[in-house]
Amino acid sequence: MANTFLLKLLASFLLIYQPAPRRATTSILPQPIQLAFPYNLDEPDATIELSDSLVEVSGISLTAGRTQFAVNNDEQGIIFLLNKSTGTVEKRISFSDDGDYEDIEIVGDDAFVVKSNGTIYLVKDFVSAAPEIAKYKSFLNKENDVEGLGYDAARHQLLVGCKGKGVDGNGAALKKAIFSFDLNTLEMNSTPLYVFTVQDVQHFLEHYPPCKAREMLWENFAPGASEMKFSPSGIAVHPLTGDVYITSASGKMLLVLNPQGEIVYLQKLNKRIHPQPEGLCFDDDGTLYISNEGKTGHGKICKFHYRN
Repeated sequence: MANTFLLKLLASFLLIYQPAPRRATTSILPQPIQLAFPYNLDEPDATIELSDSLVEVSGISLTAGRTQFAVNNDEQGIIFLLNKSTGTVEKRISFSDDGDYEDIEIVGDDAFVVKSNGTIYLVKDFVSAAPEIAKYKSFLNKENDVEGLGYDAARHQLLVGCKGKGVDGNGAALKKAIFSFDLNTLEMNSTPLYVFTVQDVQHFLEHYPPCKAREMLWENFAPGASEMKFSPSGIAVHPLTGDVYITSASGKMLLVLNPQGEIVYLQKLNKRIHPQPEGLCFDDDGTLYISNEGKTGHGKICKFHYRN
């Protein structure tokens, strides 16, 4: 009888238990922090200029064969397939009416596109003559202002970044959150996968050697800040390290979390190279691509070789 009671108690606990979000630690930093970053983000190895229809390019991904870019702009329900070398539009795939579409991720033969209100569109077998389209809504809404979407292959889930409100409660304006969308159940997890705060960034910068780059970052995260000035706009998981790379069009920055959610790198981006860094993706060999909206000219994709 005692064993039966204990088994029932354990089963009840497992049903109600929700794991806490991974947080950028404020006590211990990963050793070492990434000072020798494997990309020179000030000097692209190639820059691909995009057509007039993609001045407001937003999300970027690679097709399953890694032969084309799949991108979206933030106004039309269209997936654009681009030549990987020239950026020429090779195919347009319409999946919905006009709207505020923020990011795209390709998983196998399927495309996922996220809207700013948190709705995720599944375009199944998206390159076929008649792709199937489904919509998935969750607790996320316009207040969350969803912008980032990335694929975590290790857990077969999408990472969903909120430019707006990420959590509730005191100090919410000082925090940003990344949620996960399970591709097995096609449901959004109500508990954030990652949460990082202004305090976490400050702690990271306190351990960063004094230099001009550190001073530029402190301007955005100085003590007494009333809000988090890093707002996720694009997310991608590095295929070789598992680190999570996140761009912020606001403030023009790139932040890297390790798989445990600890901040391991942060950089202020050069606005001449990255006028509005909206999305990013990786090739299998670690090559990094960052899509930039054209603030005064054409949208573009910057390519950076991986230097390990």
